[in-house]
Amino acid sequence: MAELDLSEFRSEHHASWARRAILLVDIAGAVRLVERDEGGVTAHWLDFVDHVKKHIVPSHNGHLVKGLGDSILLDFADVRSGASAALAIQQECHRANSARAADRQIMLRIGMEVIDVIVGANDGLGRGVDVATRLVGLARPGEIVVSQHVHDGLTADLDADIEDLGDCPVRGFPDLVRAYRVGPPGPQLTVDVASFDELAPSIAVVPFASRSAAADQGVIGEILAEEVIRRLSQSADLKVVSRLSTTAFSGRAASLREIRAHLGADYVLSGAYRAGGTRLKLDVELAEAKTGRVLWSESLYDDLAGIVSGEQELIGRLIAAVGAAVTAREVLRSRTQPLPTLKAYTLMMGAVSLMHRLSLPDFEESHRLLQALIDRGVRHPLPIAWLGNWHVLRVQQGWSDDPQRDTYLASECAKRALDMDPDNSLALAIDGFVHVNLLKKFDVAQKSYERALVANPSNALAWLLKSTLHAFKSEGEQAIDHAERALSLSPLDPHRYFYESLAAIAAVAAGRYRRALELAQRSLHANRKHTSTWRSLTVAQWQLGRFDDARQSAQELLKFQPL
Repeated sequence: MAELDLSEFRSEHHASWARRAILLVDIAGAVRLVERDEGGVTAHWLDFVDHVKKHIVPSHNGHLVKGLGDSILLDFADVRSGASAALAIQQECHRANSARAADRQIMLRIGMEVIDVIVGANDGLGRGVDVATRLVGLARPGEIVVSQHVHDGLTADLDADIEDLGDCPVRGFPDLVRAYRVGPPGPQLTVDVASFDELAPSIAVVPFASRSAAADQGVIGEILAEEVIRRLSQSADLKVVSRLSTTAFSGRAASLREIRAHLGADYVLSGAYRAGGTRLKLDVELAEAKTGRVLWSESLYDDLAGIVSGEQELIGRLIAAVGAAVTAREVLRSRTQPLPTLKAYTLMMGAVSLMHRLSLPDFEESHRLLQALIDRGVRHPLPIAWLGNWHVLRVQQGWSDDPQRDTYLASECAKRALDMDPDNSLALAIDGFVHVNLLKKFDVAQKSYERALVANPSNALAWLLKSTLHAFKSEGEQAIDHAERALSLSPLDPHRYFYESLAAIAAVAAGRYRRALELAQRSLHANRKHTSTWRSLTVAQWQLGRFDDARQSAQELLKFQPL
């Protein structure tokens, strides 16, 4: 069937083109019903159309284009609204029929297409209307049949139950038409949330909604969400739901409970933006999916050009805040709830965070959490590897009353973790840490670090710890190169002070004392109790001729680690 040339209609009748979901609602067996009870059927149909017009169409952002005797033509702003309206119409029809005798009931067939159409005040023309009309012919009484275009805009199980009817011949079209039967969603399928052995909480980033008057079809929101997901996915501390999964909730008024049920997310990041001129404002919030509690919210601003080009300062600030909020929440949970009720990832995140605070009470609590996780029988190398790291830090910080025993335990933890997974990058990195800092076996450490980086070239901790190996071997340039790479791979790590502290050691080894001074000062700004940082600061200040500052820093060092 040839498509109509509608250019004259557009200019003469002042109709407008729009991307709309077209719905044709038709009475099945209308002739038979009218012959049996013309007055009753007519009254019933007119009451029904009036209800659809007054209640269903407005609530679904739609428009009744026109009535066609025993059918009506509707259009809606988007596919989901149209599908939801079609289901509501069939549901209302079923309710209205419940009070009528079986042979007096009106059964509806609905066809739906989405396409660019010409929509006037009381008319709609174009191929989309033709397709919707033909799809009605594929529907049995009480059914809704939709096109491929409509199918592509729906999420199965979330929007509707969708059944593929295959390629169907339809009257008036030379080619077969792919069609789908649509019904109400079935029982809600839920995702198991955070199984016991998972060691990272999950987060869903819902594409950000547009508040701009000049609609950009949500493209900027999709770009922002994709970049946030990409950056968050670089963290080993979070399990990030894929963008294709979260896109299903774009523009949808879904509750946190629904998102959690469908995606298994512990946390949900969402928001809305407004683009005006060259600037963009993003209002964003992070919520705990189970409780609905908002953990962090803020209004962020950035240049629109930077968002599109990929140079997003806004994204960096957002990622940093999300990481800090999730870590703080899990640490709080680990300290306020009894151990038996805590999930594995809460124990893990709480332990790692408390370990790096280097407050003795927090440090001891970190050991308790790790041991509780290991005692549960979780078969994973990470808790054991981190326990090995704990013993190394205990010796380094001067808190061990038996350094020889802690050295042995650190070494055993690294071995146990590698027995479980010989290629685990974190376990290999900590094995190298043990051999450098406690056993002084640099050749063994070198091999462990190299294996760790083969297993995961983006393991920031492995690059960082390897930099200290080169520093101890007086290979300053390699040390600072590895340290700077580690910093670039972990710009938003919640333990950033630790990275900057070890990078300061590398800078001292390379003779770059101004860089060492900068790194040490930034590290101490975040954590003043890290003794090795004070050592690096003291050396850097002395080498730069700042002797009084160096003496004062040495006095601070002695407060934390007396001779």
